[in-house]
Parts: sequence; structure tokens; C-alpha cells
Amino acid sequence: MSLQVEKLEKNMAKLTIETDAAEFEKAVEKAYQKEKKRISIPGFRKGKVPRQMVERMYGKEIFFEEAANIVIPDAYEKALDECEEEIVSSPKIEVIQIEAGKPFIFTATVALKPEVKLGKYKGVKVNKIDTTVTDEEVDAEINRERENNARNIAVDDRPVKDGDMITLDFEGFIDGEAFEGGKGENNPLTIGSGAFIPGFEEQLVGAKIGEETEVKVTFPEDYQAEHLQGREAVFKCTVKEIKERELPELNDEFASDVSEFETLAEYREDVKRNLEEKKQKEAENEKQEEAVKEAVDASEMEIPEAMLETQQKQMVDEFAQRITMQGMSMEQYLKMTGTNYQQMVDRVKPQAEERIRSRLVLEAVAKAESLEPTEEEYEEELKVMADVYQMEVDKVRDLMGEREKKGILQDLAVRKAAEFIAENAKESKAKKAD
Repeated sequence: MSLQVEKLEKNMAKLTIETDAAEFEKAVEKAYQKEKKRISIPGFRKGKVPRQMVERMYGKEIFFEEAANIVIPDAYEKALDECEEEIVSSPKIEVIQIEAGKPFIFTATVALKPEVKLGKYKGVKVNKIDTTVTDEEVDAEINRERENNARNIAVDDRPVKDGDMITLDFEGFIDGEAFEGGKGENNPLTIGSGAFIPGFEEQLVGAKIGEETEVKVTFPEDYQAEHLQGREAVFKCTVKEIKERELPELNDEFASDVSEFETLAEYREDVKRNLEEKKQKEAENEKQEEAVKEAVDASEMEIPEAMLETQQKQMVDEFAQRITMQGMSMEQYLKMTGTNYQQMVDRVKPQAEERIRSRLVLEAVAKAESLEPTEEEYEEELKVMADVYQMEVDKVRDLMGEREKKGILQDLAVRKAAEFIAENAKESKAKKAD
């Protein structure tokens, strides 16, 4: 294989890749072996037609397209390893020469990593965040824990009140006629949750167990069932059970039940410490994001359109992988949202550009400041990956090629650059943490 690189305008390049005739002939034979089972010619059993006979009938080019599909991926990968330029986009392939007995030649038009003109990245100004934890915030956190440990107690000596969990039978009528989907039995409902039609739950406050209560509502104009949109309805409801949440008392016993501490005072101090640590970490992350954004905004670069398109598609594909893990296919998601793949690609363009700009600036800062990860940091990253993929560290290490290792080291350097910018930032007037 031979490679020629021609630099084009706007950080683009054309790679001309040539494989020798013998290599292409192997691919043609491979294509024939793959396709012959589907070829049928009178006088020959299916799958037994000689290649020469097929080529005589349909032309020597019959297997060229499949052969090209076999050759191009491997040849392009070898070209990537050989090329000294840093390629940052998917290639646009064009076949230049494809003839029997001649070298196979194709071009790959790609984007090259653009140069970055760094602006100010040391001493950028960021807002100082107040990480003070108030007594009210501690109380709120403790009350959340009380809610998590609350018991549901059945009550039968009073009517329904806001916040109760009830079991309900109901049937809906429009103009005196029951309608489809308007009936439910033993339906659980928390009053005030907003789970039912607006106005429905409020009218059940005061209802007693076993007594029928009429609830009058109007379906929203955008209700999911079109035949009910904007219609007035009457629901005949019967509350069958009422439960209320009983919060545990706020005392030493509660503290010992939900923590390792024996007293409420000790537990309260621990809650405060944890909130302080959480706020501090969030403040550090926000400071880093703000500092990096300042550095990015101060820098200049020309992003190739092909690089941006590749990043957009990558982001949409990452989203597709996430929803697949949640049990939904991309096809189902697109149908549900009434959109298509290209619309999603177009929609993420601003975020894609922001991601590229940040990455390029951080890589440039890492280079300018000679920020390189240590071997220990690399090994620690492998351990993290091993935990994620539930594999042995040695197995992960064995699977790492030079290109993958380079990518990990570059990611670690970028992380160091973000930390460097944040550490050297100047904090201004404090603002309250969220």
C-alpha cells in the first residue's frame, strides 16, 4: 500500500491510497467466494458456477464493488497509521481506479486537526461560589431522610385530606353516558400528586371511605385521547382505603436507625459535613467549567465542517446507545418524537461545536504546559475501565492497541489541562451555590 497526502483549504486533506493489483485480486476472489452461493446459471448447480463463467457472462466488474468494500477499510486503517497528520473526521471515499490487473486506487477526503491560537488561559476570572451550609439546608436533608423512612398507616376515622394515599374506584360519564377508558378499580392515588386530570384530586379532599363522591372535570384541550379533548365529564368515585404517611420522631433513636451515630447531634453534624463536601465538589466543578469556557472563548480556531459533522453524528449515536440500554431502539424513539436522524444531527450542532472547541483548547493547553499523565495515572484509568466493563485489568491492557492507549493518554492530558486552568483562575465576588 502507498499513501500520498495533499493538503486542501480550510484544514482539509485528500489521502490518495493505492493497493497493488495482487491485493485487489485477492479481494475479488474473496468477493466471488462470498457471492457464489447466490449465483445461478443454467447447467451449473447453485453455488458451483466457476468464477470465469460468471465474469464471462456478466463482465469482470461483477465482483469489483464488493472487492472494493473489502479492500477499503483495511487500506484506510493502514493509511491512518502511516499518515503523520492528525485526522479528525470520517473519510469521504472516492474510487479513482478499479480495473483488473491494475492497482486499486481510492481517495479519502478528511478533516485535519486545526491549529488553535490560544488566548488567555492563565488567570482567567471566575465567580467565587459560597459553599456555606445553612441550618435550613441541614433540616431539609434530615427531613428527606425522615420521608424515606416514613410508614404508611391506614386510617378510617376521618375523610381524605391532601397528601393522603388512597385506593379508589371510579367511573366517568360524558352527557350521562359512560366512556371507554373512564373506569378504574382499586386505583392507587396520592392526593396532590397531579397524576390525574387537573381538578380531579382536589375534589376528593373531604371524601369518606365507602361513600360515593361526584367529581366534575374538563379534559385538557391537548389530552392524549382526542375524543376526550375539551370535554366535560363527571366521575363517580368511591374511596376504599386511606393511608397517611407517619414520619419517625426526630430523636436519638431515629439517628441511630439511619446512621452510624448514636445521637441526633452527631448525626446532624455528619449531615452538615456531607453537604459541605457535596457543595465544595459542585463548586469546584462549576469553577472548572467556567474557567475552561473563559479560556475557550479567548481562543481562535477554524473548525472544518467535516469535523463538526462527524462530532454531531457521534453525539447522536452515543444517545442511541444510551436509550438502547434503557430498552428503547432509536427507531422507536424517532417514531415517538416525530423526528428523523438528520433532524437530530442538526439539532446537536451547537453542542457539538462547543465540545470540539473545548477539546481543542484543552489539548493545546496540555501541549503548551507539557501536561502529561504519569504511568501510575494511566494504570489507574485502566482499573476504572476494568471496573466498568467487569474485566481483569490485564485483559483490558492486552486489548489496548497503540491508538487506543494514545487516546486514553490524551484524555488524561485534557483532564489535567482543565484542572490547570481552574487552579490558575482568579476568583471574584462570591455567589451563592445552588
